[in-house]
Amino acid sequence: MSMIVDRRELDFILFELLDIERLCRHPRYAAYDAGAMRQMLDTAQGIAEEHFLPAAAEVDADEPRFVDGEVLMPAATGTALRAYAQAGFFALPFTEDIGGLQAPWVLHTAASGMFVCANTAVTNYAFLTIAAANLLNAFGSEELKARFLPPMLEGRWFGTMCLSEPQAGSSLADIRTIATPGDDGLYRIRGSKMWISGGEHDISDNILHMVLARIPGGPAGSKGISLFLVPKRRLEEDGSACRTNNIALAGLNHKMGQRGTTNCLLNFGESGETLGYLIGEPHRGLEYMFHMMNEARIGVGHASVMAALGGYLYASDYARTRAQGRPIDQKDPLAPQVPIIEHADIRRMLMAQKAAVEGAQALCLYAATLVDELAIVDDAEEAVWLRALLGLLTPIVKSWPSEHCLEANKWAMQVLGGYGYTRDYPLERLYRDNRLNHIHEGTFGIQGIDLLGRKVGGDKGRTMRRFIALMRETGAAASRIEHLSEDAARMAECLDALSETTDALLGCGDPAVRLANATVYLDAFGHVVIGWMWVRQAIAAANALRIGAGAEDPFYEAKLATCQYFIRYELPLAVTRLKLCAALDTTCLDAPPAMFGSG
Repeated sequence: MSMIVDRRELDFILFELLDIERLCRHPRYAAYDAGAMRQMLDTAQGIAEEHFLPAAAEVDADEPRFVDGEVLMPAATGTALRAYAQAGFFALPFTEDIGGLQAPWVLHTAASGMFVCANTAVTNYAFLTIAAANLLNAFGSEELKARFLPPMLEGRWFGTMCLSEPQAGSSLADIRTIATPGDDGLYRIRGSKMWISGGEHDISDNILHMVLARIPGGPAGSKGISLFLVPKRRLEEDGSACRTNNIALAGLNHKMGQRGTTNCLLNFGESGETLGYLIGEPHRGLEYMFHMMNEARIGVGHASVMAALGGYLYASDYARTRAQGRPIDQKDPLAPQVPIIEHADIRRMLMAQKAAVEGAQALCLYAATLVDELAIVDDAEEAVWLRALLGLLTPIVKSWPSEHCLEANKWAMQVLGGYGYTRDYPLERLYRDNRLNHIHEGTFGIQGIDLLGRKVGGDKGRTMRRFIALMRETGAAASRIEHLSEDAARMAECLDALSETTDALLGCGDPAVRLANATVYLDAFGHVVIGWMWVRQAIAAANALRIGAGAEDPFYEAKLATCQYFIRYELPLAVTRLKLCAALDTTCLDAPPAMFGSG
């Protein structure tokens, strides 16, 4: 049994629920078919299990150390990433004209998930590099792309994103890093960046930092931010990297999880000139960086799913093999003990994990198919809709798993009892790793403001209303299936509440009151979306059972049971929260700061 993937589940989502084979009918993805995609997934699983999983405990225990201005870290990190590079995974989602393998983004996402589940900390280096390469490919000049993309796609040079600063945190309008133009067309970067994952190491020949900075004389606030590519090492005429670019590691941050990923405070221009290349046009840096951030938000959400999947796989295996206690009606102390999975409360905790993991995994991979559809769509109006839908769902894809799949990790630890809190099993590490996803690429509160303030409010609810109509179509289809009619009715009630609450919030003239409810609205909307994904899965399972002429199939029957669990146990929470939002409650807004202590 694999502890990093359930291939039957993954195949169901990819090929039965999402029908990703349809993408292969487009010339862009003509080199792939179901067999080729499964072969790529096989390769990913093999490398992840051979190189990433065995090193997970080691890189967690022997976290990077700051010694004499350099980072020391286990050799296993570099070994794993070289195997990843040699198999072509850095190049997998990029087009052939720049050296990529031109695979669908959904295949890249599914393959990456196995590496994340095996070892999130090591996979982060690849994740950041691919995101930085995508950003460069989208907005960089042809000269910059020709110079920097090939070594990134080969996995020889890695990438980072440098946004936050010690005094600014998530408030990017307050960054102070300066980029002064020179006569040579390059910029002199000076300032400090904080919380930079992958910011310093010796496992690649160069590190390419995507840095937000201000050009003197530009507009104040977020409108005056520009984006720069700043290499750790300067390039020679032949394209090799050797001379220092005066980026100093000022210190390492030691987080509770994902400890094998260096997390740095970097100083630019402290000991000499730090040269950077402007990407795109001046003062559009935040706009460009959101391209990388939105990709990263989907990736972080998927990472949270995979950490929870790892916990669920260990917990379910343990529950089937750990004997403890006896049936509730068995009073004989000499009777043999039973596996703990025979106890109803253990099954409840496993069901909660299964519902969160499989619902969120379906959502993340669905979002990835939207990226692919945007890459091949010919109709301009359809492209506008797909882009708006992906934008609407992005804060959900990031935030719902980072909240509720973290909860799944908690239940996984609980299934193991005392063992769940020890290093004898990886459950406590998976929990610690997953806890970081709650803050990575924007906290719950930031995602709530993004959803309600920008995505829903930005077009006055048009995209949301069309999406609600889409979910109603799914509910109508489910209502025609005997075993799903009750679930469909509950879903319809929840969609009514979502629609009414959205109208109430959009109709509120006080932005402070409206946004005070944003995080609760985000969480409730996320529950509705996951409910929708579960109803879709239940329809696919019911149809498969009908096609099988009523033959029993435990996999599909489990899908129906888990859908029922989510609709009955979890979805009602959304209705409660939506009613609170619709009432425009101001309890938290009105709470005086003094009530939390006078200092």
